[in-house]
Amino acid sequence: MRRGETVTTDNLSGKTALITGGAKGIGRACCLRLAAAGANVAINYLTSEKAAQQTARLVEEQGAKATVLQADVSQADQVEQMVDAVESSLGPVDLLVNNAGIFDYVDHRETTQQQWQRTMDFNLNSAYLVTWAVKEGMAERGFGRIVNIASIAGLRARPHSIAYAVSKAGMIALTKSLAEAIAGDNIRVNAIAPGLIETDIIANVDPAAKQKLIDATPMRRLGQPEEIAEVAFFLLSEQSSFMTGQTIVASGGRVLLP
Repeated sequence: MRRGETVTTDNLSGKTALITGGAKGIGRACCLRLAAAGANVAINYLTSEKAAQQTARLVEEQGAKATVLQADVSQADQVEQMVDAVESSLGPVDLLVNNAGIFDYVDHRETTQQQWQRTMDFNLNSAYLVTWAVKEGMAERGFGRIVNIASIAGLRARPHSIAYAVSKAGMIALTKSLAEAIAGDNIRVNAIAPGLIETDIIANVDPAAKQKLIDATPMRRLGQPEEIAEVAFFLLSEQSSFMTGQTIVASGGRVLLP
């Protein structure tokens, strides 16, 4: 790839995408959307090997190459090994989606330092580690696109999940600062702040509590992983060629920004 080369509006053919937490939910939807646009896809997972292999098969059914990589992205040595494996199998990473993360619903009076650190490690430090592992290569090639999956929790008070909210607010701050720092290398960094999305986490919520959350959403429904994947594709493609450092809220109207 020549320095400064861009991609066409709708085509990611020949690009290598790495999606952390890519086995299920939003991560899987991103894998499939990018594969549909022609990208080869590296699917990271921590424990969901069967789901990751299924995602890989779905990617390959679309004619794209796929590789599956088990790694704890909160650990620097595992991240380095993962990125090396991606480069060996699919080539240098052009597109990165930092999606891996956890959600803990813990009252502040019961939050321990260990729980706090675990949330920061998986939700925020992981994005730092993976991004830093690929951004120098992106800069050398003069091309890179990064999307961080944040949350509306990073934009509003969450008294029953403070660590989660702080980690996602940190993801948004990381997006802004890094975007300005590396824009000159033709690397764009943006974030998505999803609202309530129909994933495994929501599936385990008490039905009455789930309905209450839906009622608090102006569009009166849950979002679908595929809807977030479309936003990710937009931010990774040249449809958003003059956008960097931005956070797009996709919450069905639950969070309204000026």
